[in-house]
Amino acid sequence: MIECFKKIDNKLVQLDEQETGCWINIKPPYAVGEIEAFAKKMDIELDFLSDSLDTDERSRYEKEEDVRLILVNAPTRNVSAPENEALYLTVPIGIILTPDHIITISSHERTIMWRFRTEKVKRFEPNNHQKFVLQIFEQIVQDYLFCLKKLNQRRNEIEKELYDSSRNRELRNLLAIEKSLVYFVNSLSTNDLLKLKMKRTDFLGIRNDEDLSDLFEDIIIDNSQALDMSNIYTNILNGTMEAYASIISNNLNMVIQRLTLITIILMVPTLVASLYGMNVPLPFKNNEYAFYFIIIFSLVISGFVASYFRKKRLF
Repeated sequence: MIECFKKIDNKLVQLDEQETGCWINIKPPYAVGEIEAFAKKMDIELDFLSDSLDTDERSRYEKEEDVRLILVNAPTRNVSAPENEALYLTVPIGIILTPDHIITISSHERTIMWRFRTEKVKRFEPNNHQKFVLQIFEQIVQDYLFCLKKLNQRRNEIEKELYDSSRNRELRNLLAIEKSLVYFVNSLSTNDLLKLKMKRTDFLGIRNDEDLSDLFEDIIIDNSQALDMSNIYTNILNGTMEAYASIISNNLNMVIQRLTLITIILMVPTLVASLYGMNVPLPFKNNEYAFYFIIIFSLVISGFVASYFRKKRLF
């Protein structure tokens, strides 16, 4: 689906047909041959569009004559994910700059671009290509920070549940968070390299614009902060899972130890009973109270063994 927008009197208006200076947004679902026809119509390399739809594409930029492509990875909610899959994924958003238009394209519909379409982002200017690109970067970084806070809150909740239970469900939830953080770390790393390289080469041509340069610098700082948070949360999560695995192993060892001690204590009366079950002359064989003596004797010996183990703090 191809949408065209333009700011008229500070209000975003959807156009029936594309005009010079408008913002073109391409989102799923796609009709058969729609992407190819659009690339031919706009005289754009088809790879610029197809690469933007590849979920495994890394953040980068390239230039072909007067058309520039920027690929940046953005987070998105994994709505249809099973319980043990990542809660958030990262998908590439393609930003194509032509002399007359700015084009955005992604393989997922629910990306940060919906905020611009619904005017959730204030004071964005699609006709100012440089500023619009920076505002997209800014929204992506803010989205990363928001998702990281959500993941950390979810991790804290699961960690509290782990203290009271030993179910596999909590571990699967932690694994899902870990997968999300892995996606975030990789994508934020490539985004960081992309922005630093764009700043160094002045790919957007904003070096002489102090306001836009300062905004770009702030975005780079926020992206680095998000990357640091991702690494910190990943290390904390790894430590939590390792600690919980150690706790489970320690609890299992304690259970086995207690079962072994109970077996030893119960072995004493079993041994006495086995001896008196032999067909040989034994003490008290003619005593009418022999059975009670044997029971009391077995219980006393078992009590001494249990007291010894408790004294050694094995129970």
